[in-house]
Amino acid sequence: MKKIAIICALAVCQFLSAAFGRQAQSQPVEFKKISDRLFEIHGGRGSQGGAYIGDNAVLVIDSKMDEQSVRQVIAGLKQITNKPIKYLVNTHSDGDHIAGNRYFPQTVTFVAHENCRKDFFRPGRDGAESEWAKPELAPFVPSLTFSERMEIHLGSKDVELWYFGVGHTTGDTVLYFPEEKTAFIGDQVFMPRPQLIHSYKGGNSFEHVKTLSRMLDTLEAEKFCSGHSEMTDRDGIKNHIRDVKSMQEKVKSLIEKGKSLEEIKGEFEQNQARLIEAICAEIKDIAR
Repeated sequence: MKKIAIICALAVCQFLSAAFGRQAQSQPVEFKKISDRLFEIHGGRGSQGGAYIGDNAVLVIDSKMDEQSVRQVIAGLKQITNKPIKYLVNTHSDGDHIAGNRYFPQTVTFVAHENCRKDFFRPGRDGAESEWAKPELAPFVPSLTFSERMEIHLGSKDVELWYFGVGHTTGDTVLYFPEEKTAFIGDQVFMPRPQLIHSYKGGNSFEHVKTLSRMLDTLEAEKFCSGHSEMTDRDGIKNHIRDVKSMQEKVKSLIEKGKSLEEIKGEFEQNQARLIEAICAEIKDIAR
């Protein structure tokens, strides 16, 4: 009887786990209002993004991952405005920010930093060839790029695109909305999760803290929206910079004491392992 009870309990747990998994996957897209024109886009499959309603058109920030999520984004926008989607800005090249490009109308102009466009064609972390070289996907790869700064005009409304340097990748764009004093920064900040640094895309944690510092010095933004965190403020960004610096200093100290990579990782939380590996590799590169 005990064995039967255990089997039943396990079956219930598996059922609930699968149910919760389906629920998480089917979480509906939600528009969170920042102003009458600016919205965060949560839910669906893929990262958080955004949308800005200009005088004559709409600009979308990042594109989710699948057709259902994109359909929900487009339907949600139609509830807010009858203006067409004219631009879609990819903040960087991670799949959860760009995979949905292909489900937007081909009349949309896709925009990104020049390094981000290059990363569309870069092999994956596992070395697999990028699918974006396929001719049928060419219309959905960014065709408009910039190097340092760019403005997109939507009637009388301007959207500022900034590149402050290497960080999460080498092609991270910050979109700044001056009237709202709000910046969308992609994956340049993870909170409270450990920061992800994509070394295989040229990302670097030491440059990351410099890049965020330049952003704070340049923009008068008071709100910062990111791909996987709740909206934060300037103090939140400063605390993030401080935390990454603290980790870097600790790793450097442990390396100087002759600790191995595994020993160093053991000094941190398990979910920080990827960031610690990146920091270790960067410090060793500096020492060469």
